[in-house]
Amino acid sequence: MRTARTERTAAPPRLVYDDQCGFCTWSVELALRHGEFEAVGYSELSPDQRARLPESYEQCMHLLTDDAAYSCGAAAERTIELALPATRPLFGVLRQLSGYTRFREGLYRWIADRRAVWGRYRSASPPASQ
Repeated sequence: MRTARTERTAAPPRLVYDDQCGFCTWSVELALRHGEFEAVGYSELSPDQRARLPESYEQCMHLLTDDAAYSCGAAAERTIELALPATRPLFGVLRQLSGYTRFREGLYRWIADRRAVWGRYRSASPPASQ
Protein backbone atom coordinates (compact mmCIF):
# COMPACT_ATOMS: atom_id res chain seq x y z
CA MET A 1 0.00 0.00 0.00
CA ARG A 2 1.37 3.38 -0.95
CA THR A 3 1.40 6.03 1.75
CA ALA A 4 1.57 9.82 1.51
CA ARG A 5 5.33 9.57 1.88
CA THR A 6 7.57 8.12 -0.79
CA GLU A 7 7.14 4.51 0.30
CA ARG A 8 7.30 2.32 -2.79
CA THR A 9 5.93 -1.17 -3.10
CA ALA A 10 7.24 -3.63 -5.64
CA ALA A 11 4.90 -4.97 -8.28
CA PRO A 12 3.90 -8.58 -7.70
CA PRO A 13 5.89 -11.07 -9.77
CA ARG A 14 4.27 -11.88 -13.10
CA LEU A 15 3.64 -15.49 -14.02
CA VAL A 16 3.81 -15.74 -17.80
CA TYR A 17 2.07 -18.85 -19.10
CA ASP A 18 0.39 -20.48 -22.10
CA ASP A 19 -3.14 -19.14 -21.77
CA GLN A 20 -4.42 -21.68 -24.30
CA CYS A 21 -3.39 -24.63 -22.11
CA GLY A 22 -5.81 -25.93 -19.46
CA PHE A 23 -3.08 -27.62 -17.41
CA CYS A 24 -0.94 -24.46 -17.53
CA THR A 25 -3.93 -22.39 -16.41
CA TRP A 26 -4.64 -24.81 -13.56
CA SER A 27 -0.98 -24.59 -12.47
CA VAL A 28 -1.06 -20.78 -12.45
CA GLU A 29 -4.33 -20.76 -10.51
CA LEU A 30 -2.70 -23.04 -7.93
CA ALA A 31 0.15 -20.53 -7.57
CA LEU A 32 -2.34 -17.64 -7.31
CA ARG A 33 -4.13 -19.41 -4.45
CA HIS A 34 -0.90 -19.69 -2.48
CA GLY A 35 1.05 -16.56 -3.39
CA GLU A 36 0.80 -13.04 -4.68
CA PHE A 37 1.37 -13.05 -8.42
CA GLU A 38 -0.01 -11.40 -11.52
CA ALA A 39 -0.96 -13.92 -14.21
CA VAL A 40 -0.08 -12.89 -17.75
CA GLY A 41 -0.96 -15.17 -20.64
CA TYR A 42 1.15 -15.28 -23.78
CA SER A 43 -1.67 -13.52 -25.63
CA GLU A 44 -1.63 -10.64 -23.09
CA LEU A 45 2.09 -9.85 -23.05
CA SER A 46 3.03 -6.22 -23.42
CA PRO A 47 5.94 -5.35 -25.70
CA ASP A 48 8.07 -4.56 -22.61
CA GLN A 49 7.27 -7.93 -21.03
CA ARG A 50 7.96 -9.79 -24.27
CA ALA A 51 11.33 -8.03 -24.56
CA ARG A 52 12.38 -9.52 -21.20
CA LEU A 53 11.68 -13.08 -22.36
CA PRO A 54 13.85 -15.40 -24.46
CA GLU A 55 13.08 -15.60 -28.17
CA SER A 56 11.46 -19.03 -27.77
CA TYR A 57 9.35 -17.89 -24.80
CA GLU A 58 6.39 -20.07 -25.80
CA GLN A 59 8.35 -23.21 -24.83
CA CYS A 60 7.78 -22.78 -21.09
CA MET A 61 6.52 -20.66 -18.21
CA HIS A 62 8.32 -17.56 -16.96
CA LEU A 63 8.42 -15.50 -13.81
CA LEU A 64 9.15 -11.80 -14.18
CA THR A 65 10.15 -9.84 -11.10
CA ASP A 66 11.22 -6.21 -10.93
CA ASP A 67 14.87 -7.22 -11.25
CA ALA A 68 14.98 -10.67 -12.87
CA ALA A 69 13.40 -12.99 -15.40
CA TYR A 70 13.24 -16.74 -14.71
CA SER A 71 12.31 -19.32 -17.32
CA CYS A 72 11.22 -22.97 -17.37
CA GLY A 73 12.38 -24.97 -14.34
CA ALA A 74 13.94 -21.92 -12.69
CA ALA A 75 10.59 -20.11 -12.99
CA ALA A 76 8.71 -23.06 -11.49
CA GLU A 77 11.22 -23.32 -8.63
CA ARG A 78 11.09 -19.60 -7.84
CA THR A 79 7.27 -19.61 -8.02
CA ILE A 80 7.12 -22.47 -5.51
CA GLU A 81 9.56 -20.62 -3.23
CA LEU A 82 7.48 -17.44 -3.33
CA ALA A 83 4.15 -19.24 -2.86
CA LEU A 84 5.44 -21.62 -0.17
CA PRO A 85 8.25 -19.88 1.75
CA ALA A 86 8.87 -23.00 3.86
CA THR A 87 10.47 -24.57 0.74
CA ARG A 88 13.31 -22.01 0.59
CA PRO A 89 15.73 -24.01 2.77
CA LEU A 90 15.08 -27.13 0.69
CA PHE A 91 15.81 -25.31 -2.57
CA GLY A 92 18.87 -23.74 -0.96
CA VAL A 93 20.26 -27.21 -0.26
CA LEU A 94 19.27 -28.57 -3.68
CA ARG A 95 21.06 -25.71 -5.46
CA GLN A 96 24.30 -26.82 -3.80
CA LEU A 97 24.08 -30.27 -5.38
CA SER A 98 25.99 -31.00 -8.53
CA GLY A 99 23.59 -31.72 -11.38
CA TYR A 100 20.56 -30.19 -9.67
CA THR A 101 19.99 -27.53 -12.34
CA ARG A 102 20.11 -30.15 -15.10
CA PHE A 103 17.71 -32.37 -13.12
CA ARG A 104 15.32 -29.44 -12.43
CA GLU A 105 15.20 -28.41 -16.08
CA GLY A 106 14.81 -32.02 -17.25
CA LEU A 107 11.93 -32.58 -14.83
CA TYR A 108 10.28 -29.34 -15.95
CA ARG A 109 10.62 -30.37 -19.62
CA TRP A 110 9.26 -33.86 -18.90
CA ILE A 111 6.16 -32.39 -17.25
CA ALA A 112 5.72 -29.64 -19.86
CA ASP A 113 6.02 -32.07 -22.77
CA ARG A 114 3.11 -34.09 -21.31
CA ARG A 115 0.76 -31.26 -20.40
CA ALA A 116 -1.99 -32.67 -22.60
CA VAL A 117 -1.88 -35.85 -20.49
CA TRP A 118 -1.80 -33.92 -17.19
CA GLY A 119 -4.66 -31.79 -18.48
CA ARG A 120 -6.91 -34.84 -18.43
CA TYR A 121 -6.54 -34.87 -14.65
CA ARG A 122 -5.99 -31.21 -13.76
CA SER A 123 -7.26 -28.44 -15.98
CA ALA A 124 -8.86 -25.01 -15.78
CA SER A 125 -10.47 -22.84 -18.40
CA PRO A 126 -8.17 -20.08 -19.54
CA PRO A 127 -7.46 -17.37 -18.65
CA ALA A 128 -6.34 -17.81 -15.05
CA SER A 129 -8.48 -15.86 -12.61
CA GLN A 130 -6.74 -13.08 -10.73
